[in-house]
Amino acid sequence: MSNEAPQAVSAALEVDTNSGLPYSKRRVRVGLTTTLLGFIIFLIGVRPAIFGLDRSPVIGFVQLAVMLVGLAMICIGGYLSMMALWKDQTPSIAADIGLRLVATGYVIAVFAGMADMFGIGSHALPKIPYFGDWQARGVEIGQLVIGLGFILLIPMRRVQSARQPVKPKS
Repeated sequence: MSNEAPQAVSAALEVDTNSGLPYSKRRVRVGLTTTLLGFIIFLIGVRPAIFGLDRSPVIGFVQLAVMLVGLAMICIGGYLSMMALWKDQTPSIAADIGLRLVATGYVIAVFAGMADMFGIGSHALPKIPYFGDWQARGVEIGQLVIGLGFILLIPMRRVQSARQPVKPKS
C-alpha cells in the first residue's frame, strides 16, 4: 500500500513532463496565476478607488509600497512563466540578459518610486512624500526595461525545414 502513493505522484508528474508539449503547463499556470495576483495588487496600489479603498487624494508611502509589491509579483510570475517555456533547454544568453533586465527594471522602479523615502527625491523626509511627475516617469522607465527583459526571455526556437539538403554527387 505504501508503494501506491509514490506511483500516483510519479504518474501525475509524468502526465505533465511527458505531455509532448515544449513547455511545462503546470509551471506556466503557476506563473500566470502569480502574475495575475500581482497585477491585482499593483492595481490596488496605483488606483485604490477602483476597489473602494481610496482614503487620500495623494499617493502615499503605503500606496507606493503596495504598488511595488504588486510589480515584484508580476516580475516573479512573468519569470516563472517565461522560464517554463524553456523546459528542458538551456536558456540562451539573450534570456540571461533578459532576466537581468527584469531585475534591473524593478530596481529602477523601486528607487524612482521611493525616491522621497530614500532621501533622493524633491520632497525628502521629514517633508510629506509626494509621488511627482519625475518619479512616475522613473517607474515607467523601469517598467519599460522590465518589458524589454521579458521580450528577451521568449525562447526563439529554430524552425526545422521539412526539406532535406541535397547531397552533391561526387
